[in-house]
Amino acid sequence: MQRRSALAYLLASPVLTANPKLHLASATGKRLKISLNAYSFNAPLMAHTVSVEQMMDFCVHNGFEGLDLTCYYLPGYPQVPSDDYLFSLKRKMHEIGLELSGTGCRNDFVFANKSDREREIQLVKNWVDATAKLGAPVLRVFAGKSELPGYTWGQISNWVVDALKECTDYASKKGIIIGIQNHNDFIKTADQVIDILQRVNSPWCGLILDVGSFREKEVYAEIEKTIPYAVNWQLKETIFAGKTEIPIDLKKTFDLIRASNYRGYIPIETLRKGDPNSIVPEFLAQVKPYLF
Repeated sequence: MQRRSALAYLLASPVLTANPKLHLASATGKRLKISLNAYSFNAPLMAHTVSVEQMMDFCVHNGFEGLDLTCYYLPGYPQVPSDDYLFSLKRKMHEIGLELSGTGCRNDFVFANKSDREREIQLVKNWVDATAKLGAPVLRVFAGKSELPGYTWGQISNWVVDALKECTDYASKKGIIIGIQNHNDFIKTADQVIDILQRVNSPWCGLILDVGSFREKEVYAEIEKTIPYAVNWQLKETIFAGKTEIPIDLKKTFDLIRASNYRGYIPIETLRKGDPNSIVPEFLAQVKPYLF
């Protein structure tokens, strides 16, 4: 009886009952978190002057909540490292309070030879397994090169869709989302993104929305069309107006994000030449005010 009385009291409490204002906040609020795309440290990572572990420490020191870890910075790529190594990274992330917002591999599905495509599909599957072991929710993949002489976009897109379907089916059984990036390669426009993702037709396959790679049409209109398919982002310092590279309008971009249903990580990526230890915090300082 005492337990029942206590439960009745708690249920009657204004903190636990359905508060319309709290309900509205949970329904309309956007939980956006900041992450760093590892490519921002591409030069020092490739030169081995900065390690993946040091980049993780940099993220924590500078206030990032997550890291988007591109897998070709791991030793032995394209081979998957040992479980001991992957688990050491996972443990370090936990110890320092950092999450993996996603990973990525470097694949290419634009091959006329089916055995070549099957090799690339297996590469993605291998990194799905690694992504699951690391504890990240999303694996970033690519469609592939921009064209193949003698074949139309439609013909090639069928290969890409078939490959994505197989990878997505495999990934869904591991609890991993496949995110295909619009990279201004085979996929150039919002309509192409939507066409491919609608044919794959799975909640386990979505878009890595790369703001700097929509270059054939007005970029903010392209972003708005594709946000419903976004499972992760690459937010860059610059976009393209035709062939002209210009600074991104962060207010306009975040207005679009907040008007959408996207919640989760916004990984930022800097491509300027120079020291990322200086460049990344500069861009982060510009982005942070729009997260709240």
